Amino acid sequence: MKAIITKKYGTPDVLELDEVDQPFQKDDEVLVKVKAASLNYGNLVLLSGKPFLARMAFGLFRPKFAIPGGDIAGIVETVGKNVTQFQPGDTVFGDLSAFGWGGFAEYVAVPEQALVHKPTNLTFEEAAAVPMAAVTALQALQKGKIISGQKVLINGASGGVGTFAIQIAKAYNAEVTAVCSTRNIEIARSLGADNVIDYTKEDISKLEARFDLILAVNGNSPISVYNRLLKPNGSYVMIGGSEAQMYQAMFLGPLLSLTNKKNLKNMLQKANQNDLLFIKELIDANKVKPVIDRTYKLSELKEAFKYFEQGHAQGKVVISI
Repeated sequence: MKAIITKKYGTPDVLELDEVDQPFQKDDEVLVKVKAASLNYGNLVLLSGKPFLARMAFGLFRPKFAIPGGDIAGIVETVGKNVTQFQPGDTVFGDLSAFGWGGFAEYVAVPEQALVHKPTNLTFEEAAAVPMAAVTALQALQKGKIISGQKVLINGASGGVGTFAIQIAKAYNAEVTAVCSTRNIEIARSLGADNVIDYTKEDISKLEARFDLILAVNGNSPISVYNRLLKPNGSYVMIGGSEAQMYQAMFLGPLLSLTNKKNLKNMLQKANQNDLLFIKELIDANKVKPVIDRTYKLSELKEAFKYFEQGHAQGKVVISI
């Protein structure tokens, strides 16, 4: 089968399209013929080995996972004898990041808990755009203890996680303020944002409004800015942005939380079948939909990575296999 192979950390140019042996599923695994995959921030980390702390999980000197790719959608080919949730012919989608990655290939063998039945109202390309980004958005909102009627600020609302965060927050009946650039204002509004701030024209540090929950999906604002924008007892969750923003959330967040009743923290997404099932229910109910910027072929993955790492994708970048 054809697969993308990475043998060392570096730029997208280290990626190689090669012929490798097709995997065989174990007793508790499902063999999936991959129809589509997508790019996420985790793919960039796995490719570059940066930030360096990530190498503790991905391999210190070279990538531990030869075939990258987390999000997939495809068709079940065969199942192991202990598999109970799927059978050959089922259409599925899922996040492989906790199960050895391997999504940028024609076939992959994974435990059944990595997968969920594909929503019937999505194509394979649309379904592949969902798992990691949508679950990240859901987990961040839940970590911030979102409830109906809250005022939620999403900084970085036009990328993969941000576009899902707007829709999921609206499904919780929150009032959403989205922060994005000029070119993405209409996308944010179309997804349900009640208010949209163009960061190229307005500095969020000068906002008079206060929020119950803030998600930092992108940007480089100091944590002191987010702390000021929170209402008493409000929550701030950092899930992306600059390295400085990440380290401030890790080390200053807990200290600030001790000095007031606000809760400031960072979050790492974890693949979770139940969370993906919840997202599927929202998709089935037409409350959530993926936003796809561009679609590339597997042979064009280098170009896809080069575009994605610029950080300006509107929604998701998808790979058709």
